[in-house]
Amino acid sequence: MTTSTYTSAYERRLKMVQDVLTGQSELEGTAARDLAVRVLRALDHIPEQVR
Repeated sequence: MTTSTYTSAYERRLKMVQDVLTGQSELEGTAARDLAVRVLRALDHIPEQVR
């Protein structure tokens, strides 16, 4: 029996940004996640018409 775990769209986006940051810089773990949160907050505040 397998159980599925719900992952929100935000968590998927956060993981994607975090993976890019860890892959393209020397950031690891908590530092990469903290920066990913800040990046997503900034992106979410850009008006839809501009994105």
